[in-house]
Amino acid sequence: MTEPTGPPGVITTTLDRAVRWARTRSMFPLIFGLACCSLEWMATGASHNDLDRFGMLAIRGSPRQSDLMIVAGRLSQKMAPVLRQLYDQMAEPKWVIAMGACASSGGMFNNYAIVQGADEVVPIDIYVPGCPPGPQSLLHGILTLHDMIMDAETLHDRLSGVGPFG
Repeated sequence: MTEPTGPPGVITTTLDRAVRWARTRSMFPLIFGLACCSLEWMATGASHNDLDRFGMLAIRGSPRQSDLMIVAGRLSQKMAPVLRQLYDQMAEPKWVIAMGACASSGGMFNNYAIVQGADEVVPIDIYVPGCPPGPQSLLHGILTLHDMIMDAETLHDRLSGVGPFG
């Protein structure tokens, strides 16, 4: 990062960078807990891990108010259309984290009833490994997503499929 070139005591930046910073500090996650990973998801919001320090206090139950979906647990064939509908109802920009081995690859459930990875239904930005992954792993995934958002070139690049999100 380069040093600012303004007078002392004045912060300079670009509007796009300020918007990306604001997005990372005010994410509204959508609850989509499907199995045991959802308990670890809830523990991430507890006082010991404290999602509030990352601006994620307002956990939403409505996709229209959310910009981050955390898919936690095994995704059944019956729930796949619901997941896609909720994803489609989220406003842009939106991001998805697949939490756990089951959401990432179907886990140990290799059968007809379980989708072998949530990426077959929605685009995934971050995969959090583990069975179940602990709260620290989910926090690492969230912070990695924050870094991806801050490193994105521009909103135009994201919508056109260029850059780290393309």
